[in-house]
Amino acid sequence: MAQPLVHDRSFEPHHGDAVRLTPLVRRLTAPNAGPFTFHGTNSYLVGDKTLAVIDPGPDDATHVEAILRAAGTAPISHIVVTHTHRDHSPGARLLQRLTGAPIVGAGPHRAARLLSSGEVNVLDASGDTEHQPDQELGHGATLRGDGWTLEAVATPGHTANHLAFALGEENLLFSGDHVMAWSTSIVAPPDGSMADYMASLEMLIGRDERRYLPGHGGPVEDPQTYLQALKAHRQGREKSVLDRLAAGDETIAAMVATVYRDVPQALHPAASLSLFAHVEDLVARGLVGCEGPPELASRYRLA
Repeated sequence: MAQPLVHDRSFEPHHGDAVRLTPLVRRLTAPNAGPFTFHGTNSYLVGDKTLAVIDPGPDDATHVEAILRAAGTAPISHIVVTHTHRDHSPGARLLQRLTGAPIVGAGPHRAARLLSSGEVNVLDASGDTEHQPDQELGHGATLRGDGWTLEAVATPGHTANHLAFALGEENLLFSGDHVMAWSTSIVAPPDGSMADYMASLEMLIGRDERRYLPGHGGPVEDPQTYLQALKAHRQGREKSVLDRLAAGDETIAAMVATVYRDVPQALHPAASLSLFAHVEDLVARGLVGCEGPPELASRYRLA
C-alpha cells in the first residue's frame, strides 16, 4: 500500500548564490518566486572542469550573470533544457549569446494533442515558442563532459517535450517539473497529458536513481516511495472524478468546487485544468462520455 503523499516545502533558495549539493552539482535558484514556481526556478551546474547548465530559467539577465559567476573560469559546454515553459528555457538563449555553448535537450514547444474545433489553448502565455535547440535529445541519448555523463529520460506529461536527466556518476535524476518535493506537477491539456504523465511515473518507478533534483524546491530524498505516493494520489483524483459524476455533477466547474474545496479559490483555474486532464484521460479510456471532443466547458457523464 502506497504511503500518503507528503510534500516537503522546507527550502532556502539563496537567490544569487550557488549552493553545493554534491561533488558534481551546484544549484542556483532564479528570483522568480510565485504560486507555480515556489521560490523560483532551479538551475543546476553539473561538473567541475567543464560544465553543463540545466534549465537557465527565465529571461533574467541577473540570474544568468549569477550562473556565469558560479561557473568562473570553467567553460560551459552544454546548455540543457528540460522543457519549454517560460520559467525554464528562455534564459538558455541569453546564456548562449554570452558563452556560445549549444542548447540541447527538449525540442520545440508543442501541445500533447491538436486543439479541437473552437478550442482555445489557455496555456499559450506559458509556452516558450521561441525555443529552437541546437540538438534535440531523445530518450536514452547521452551528453558527456569532463567527469560527468547525462542521460536524457523522456518524461512527457507536464509538457509533451519534457525530459529528465540522469547523472550516472552520482545516481541522481534532474527531474524538471515532472517530480517535485514541494508540490504535485501541473498536468494541463492540451500542453500536458495525464495518460503520458502516468506512463512517465510508471517508467521512473522502474529506475533506481537514489535522489531527484527538481525544477523547483528541494530534493526528493526517497524517490521510489514518493513516486508510489504520487501515483496513488493521481489515482485518488481519478476516483474523485468518477464519484462526482456518479453523484450527478456534469461539469468541470462543479467537480472542482467539491474536489478542490480545500484549495484557495485563486488556484481553482489551475485545478480545473488538472481535473480536465483526468477527465480527458477517462474519456479516452471509455469510462466517461460527452458530446463531441472533451473540452473544459463540456458536460460529462459516466459511460
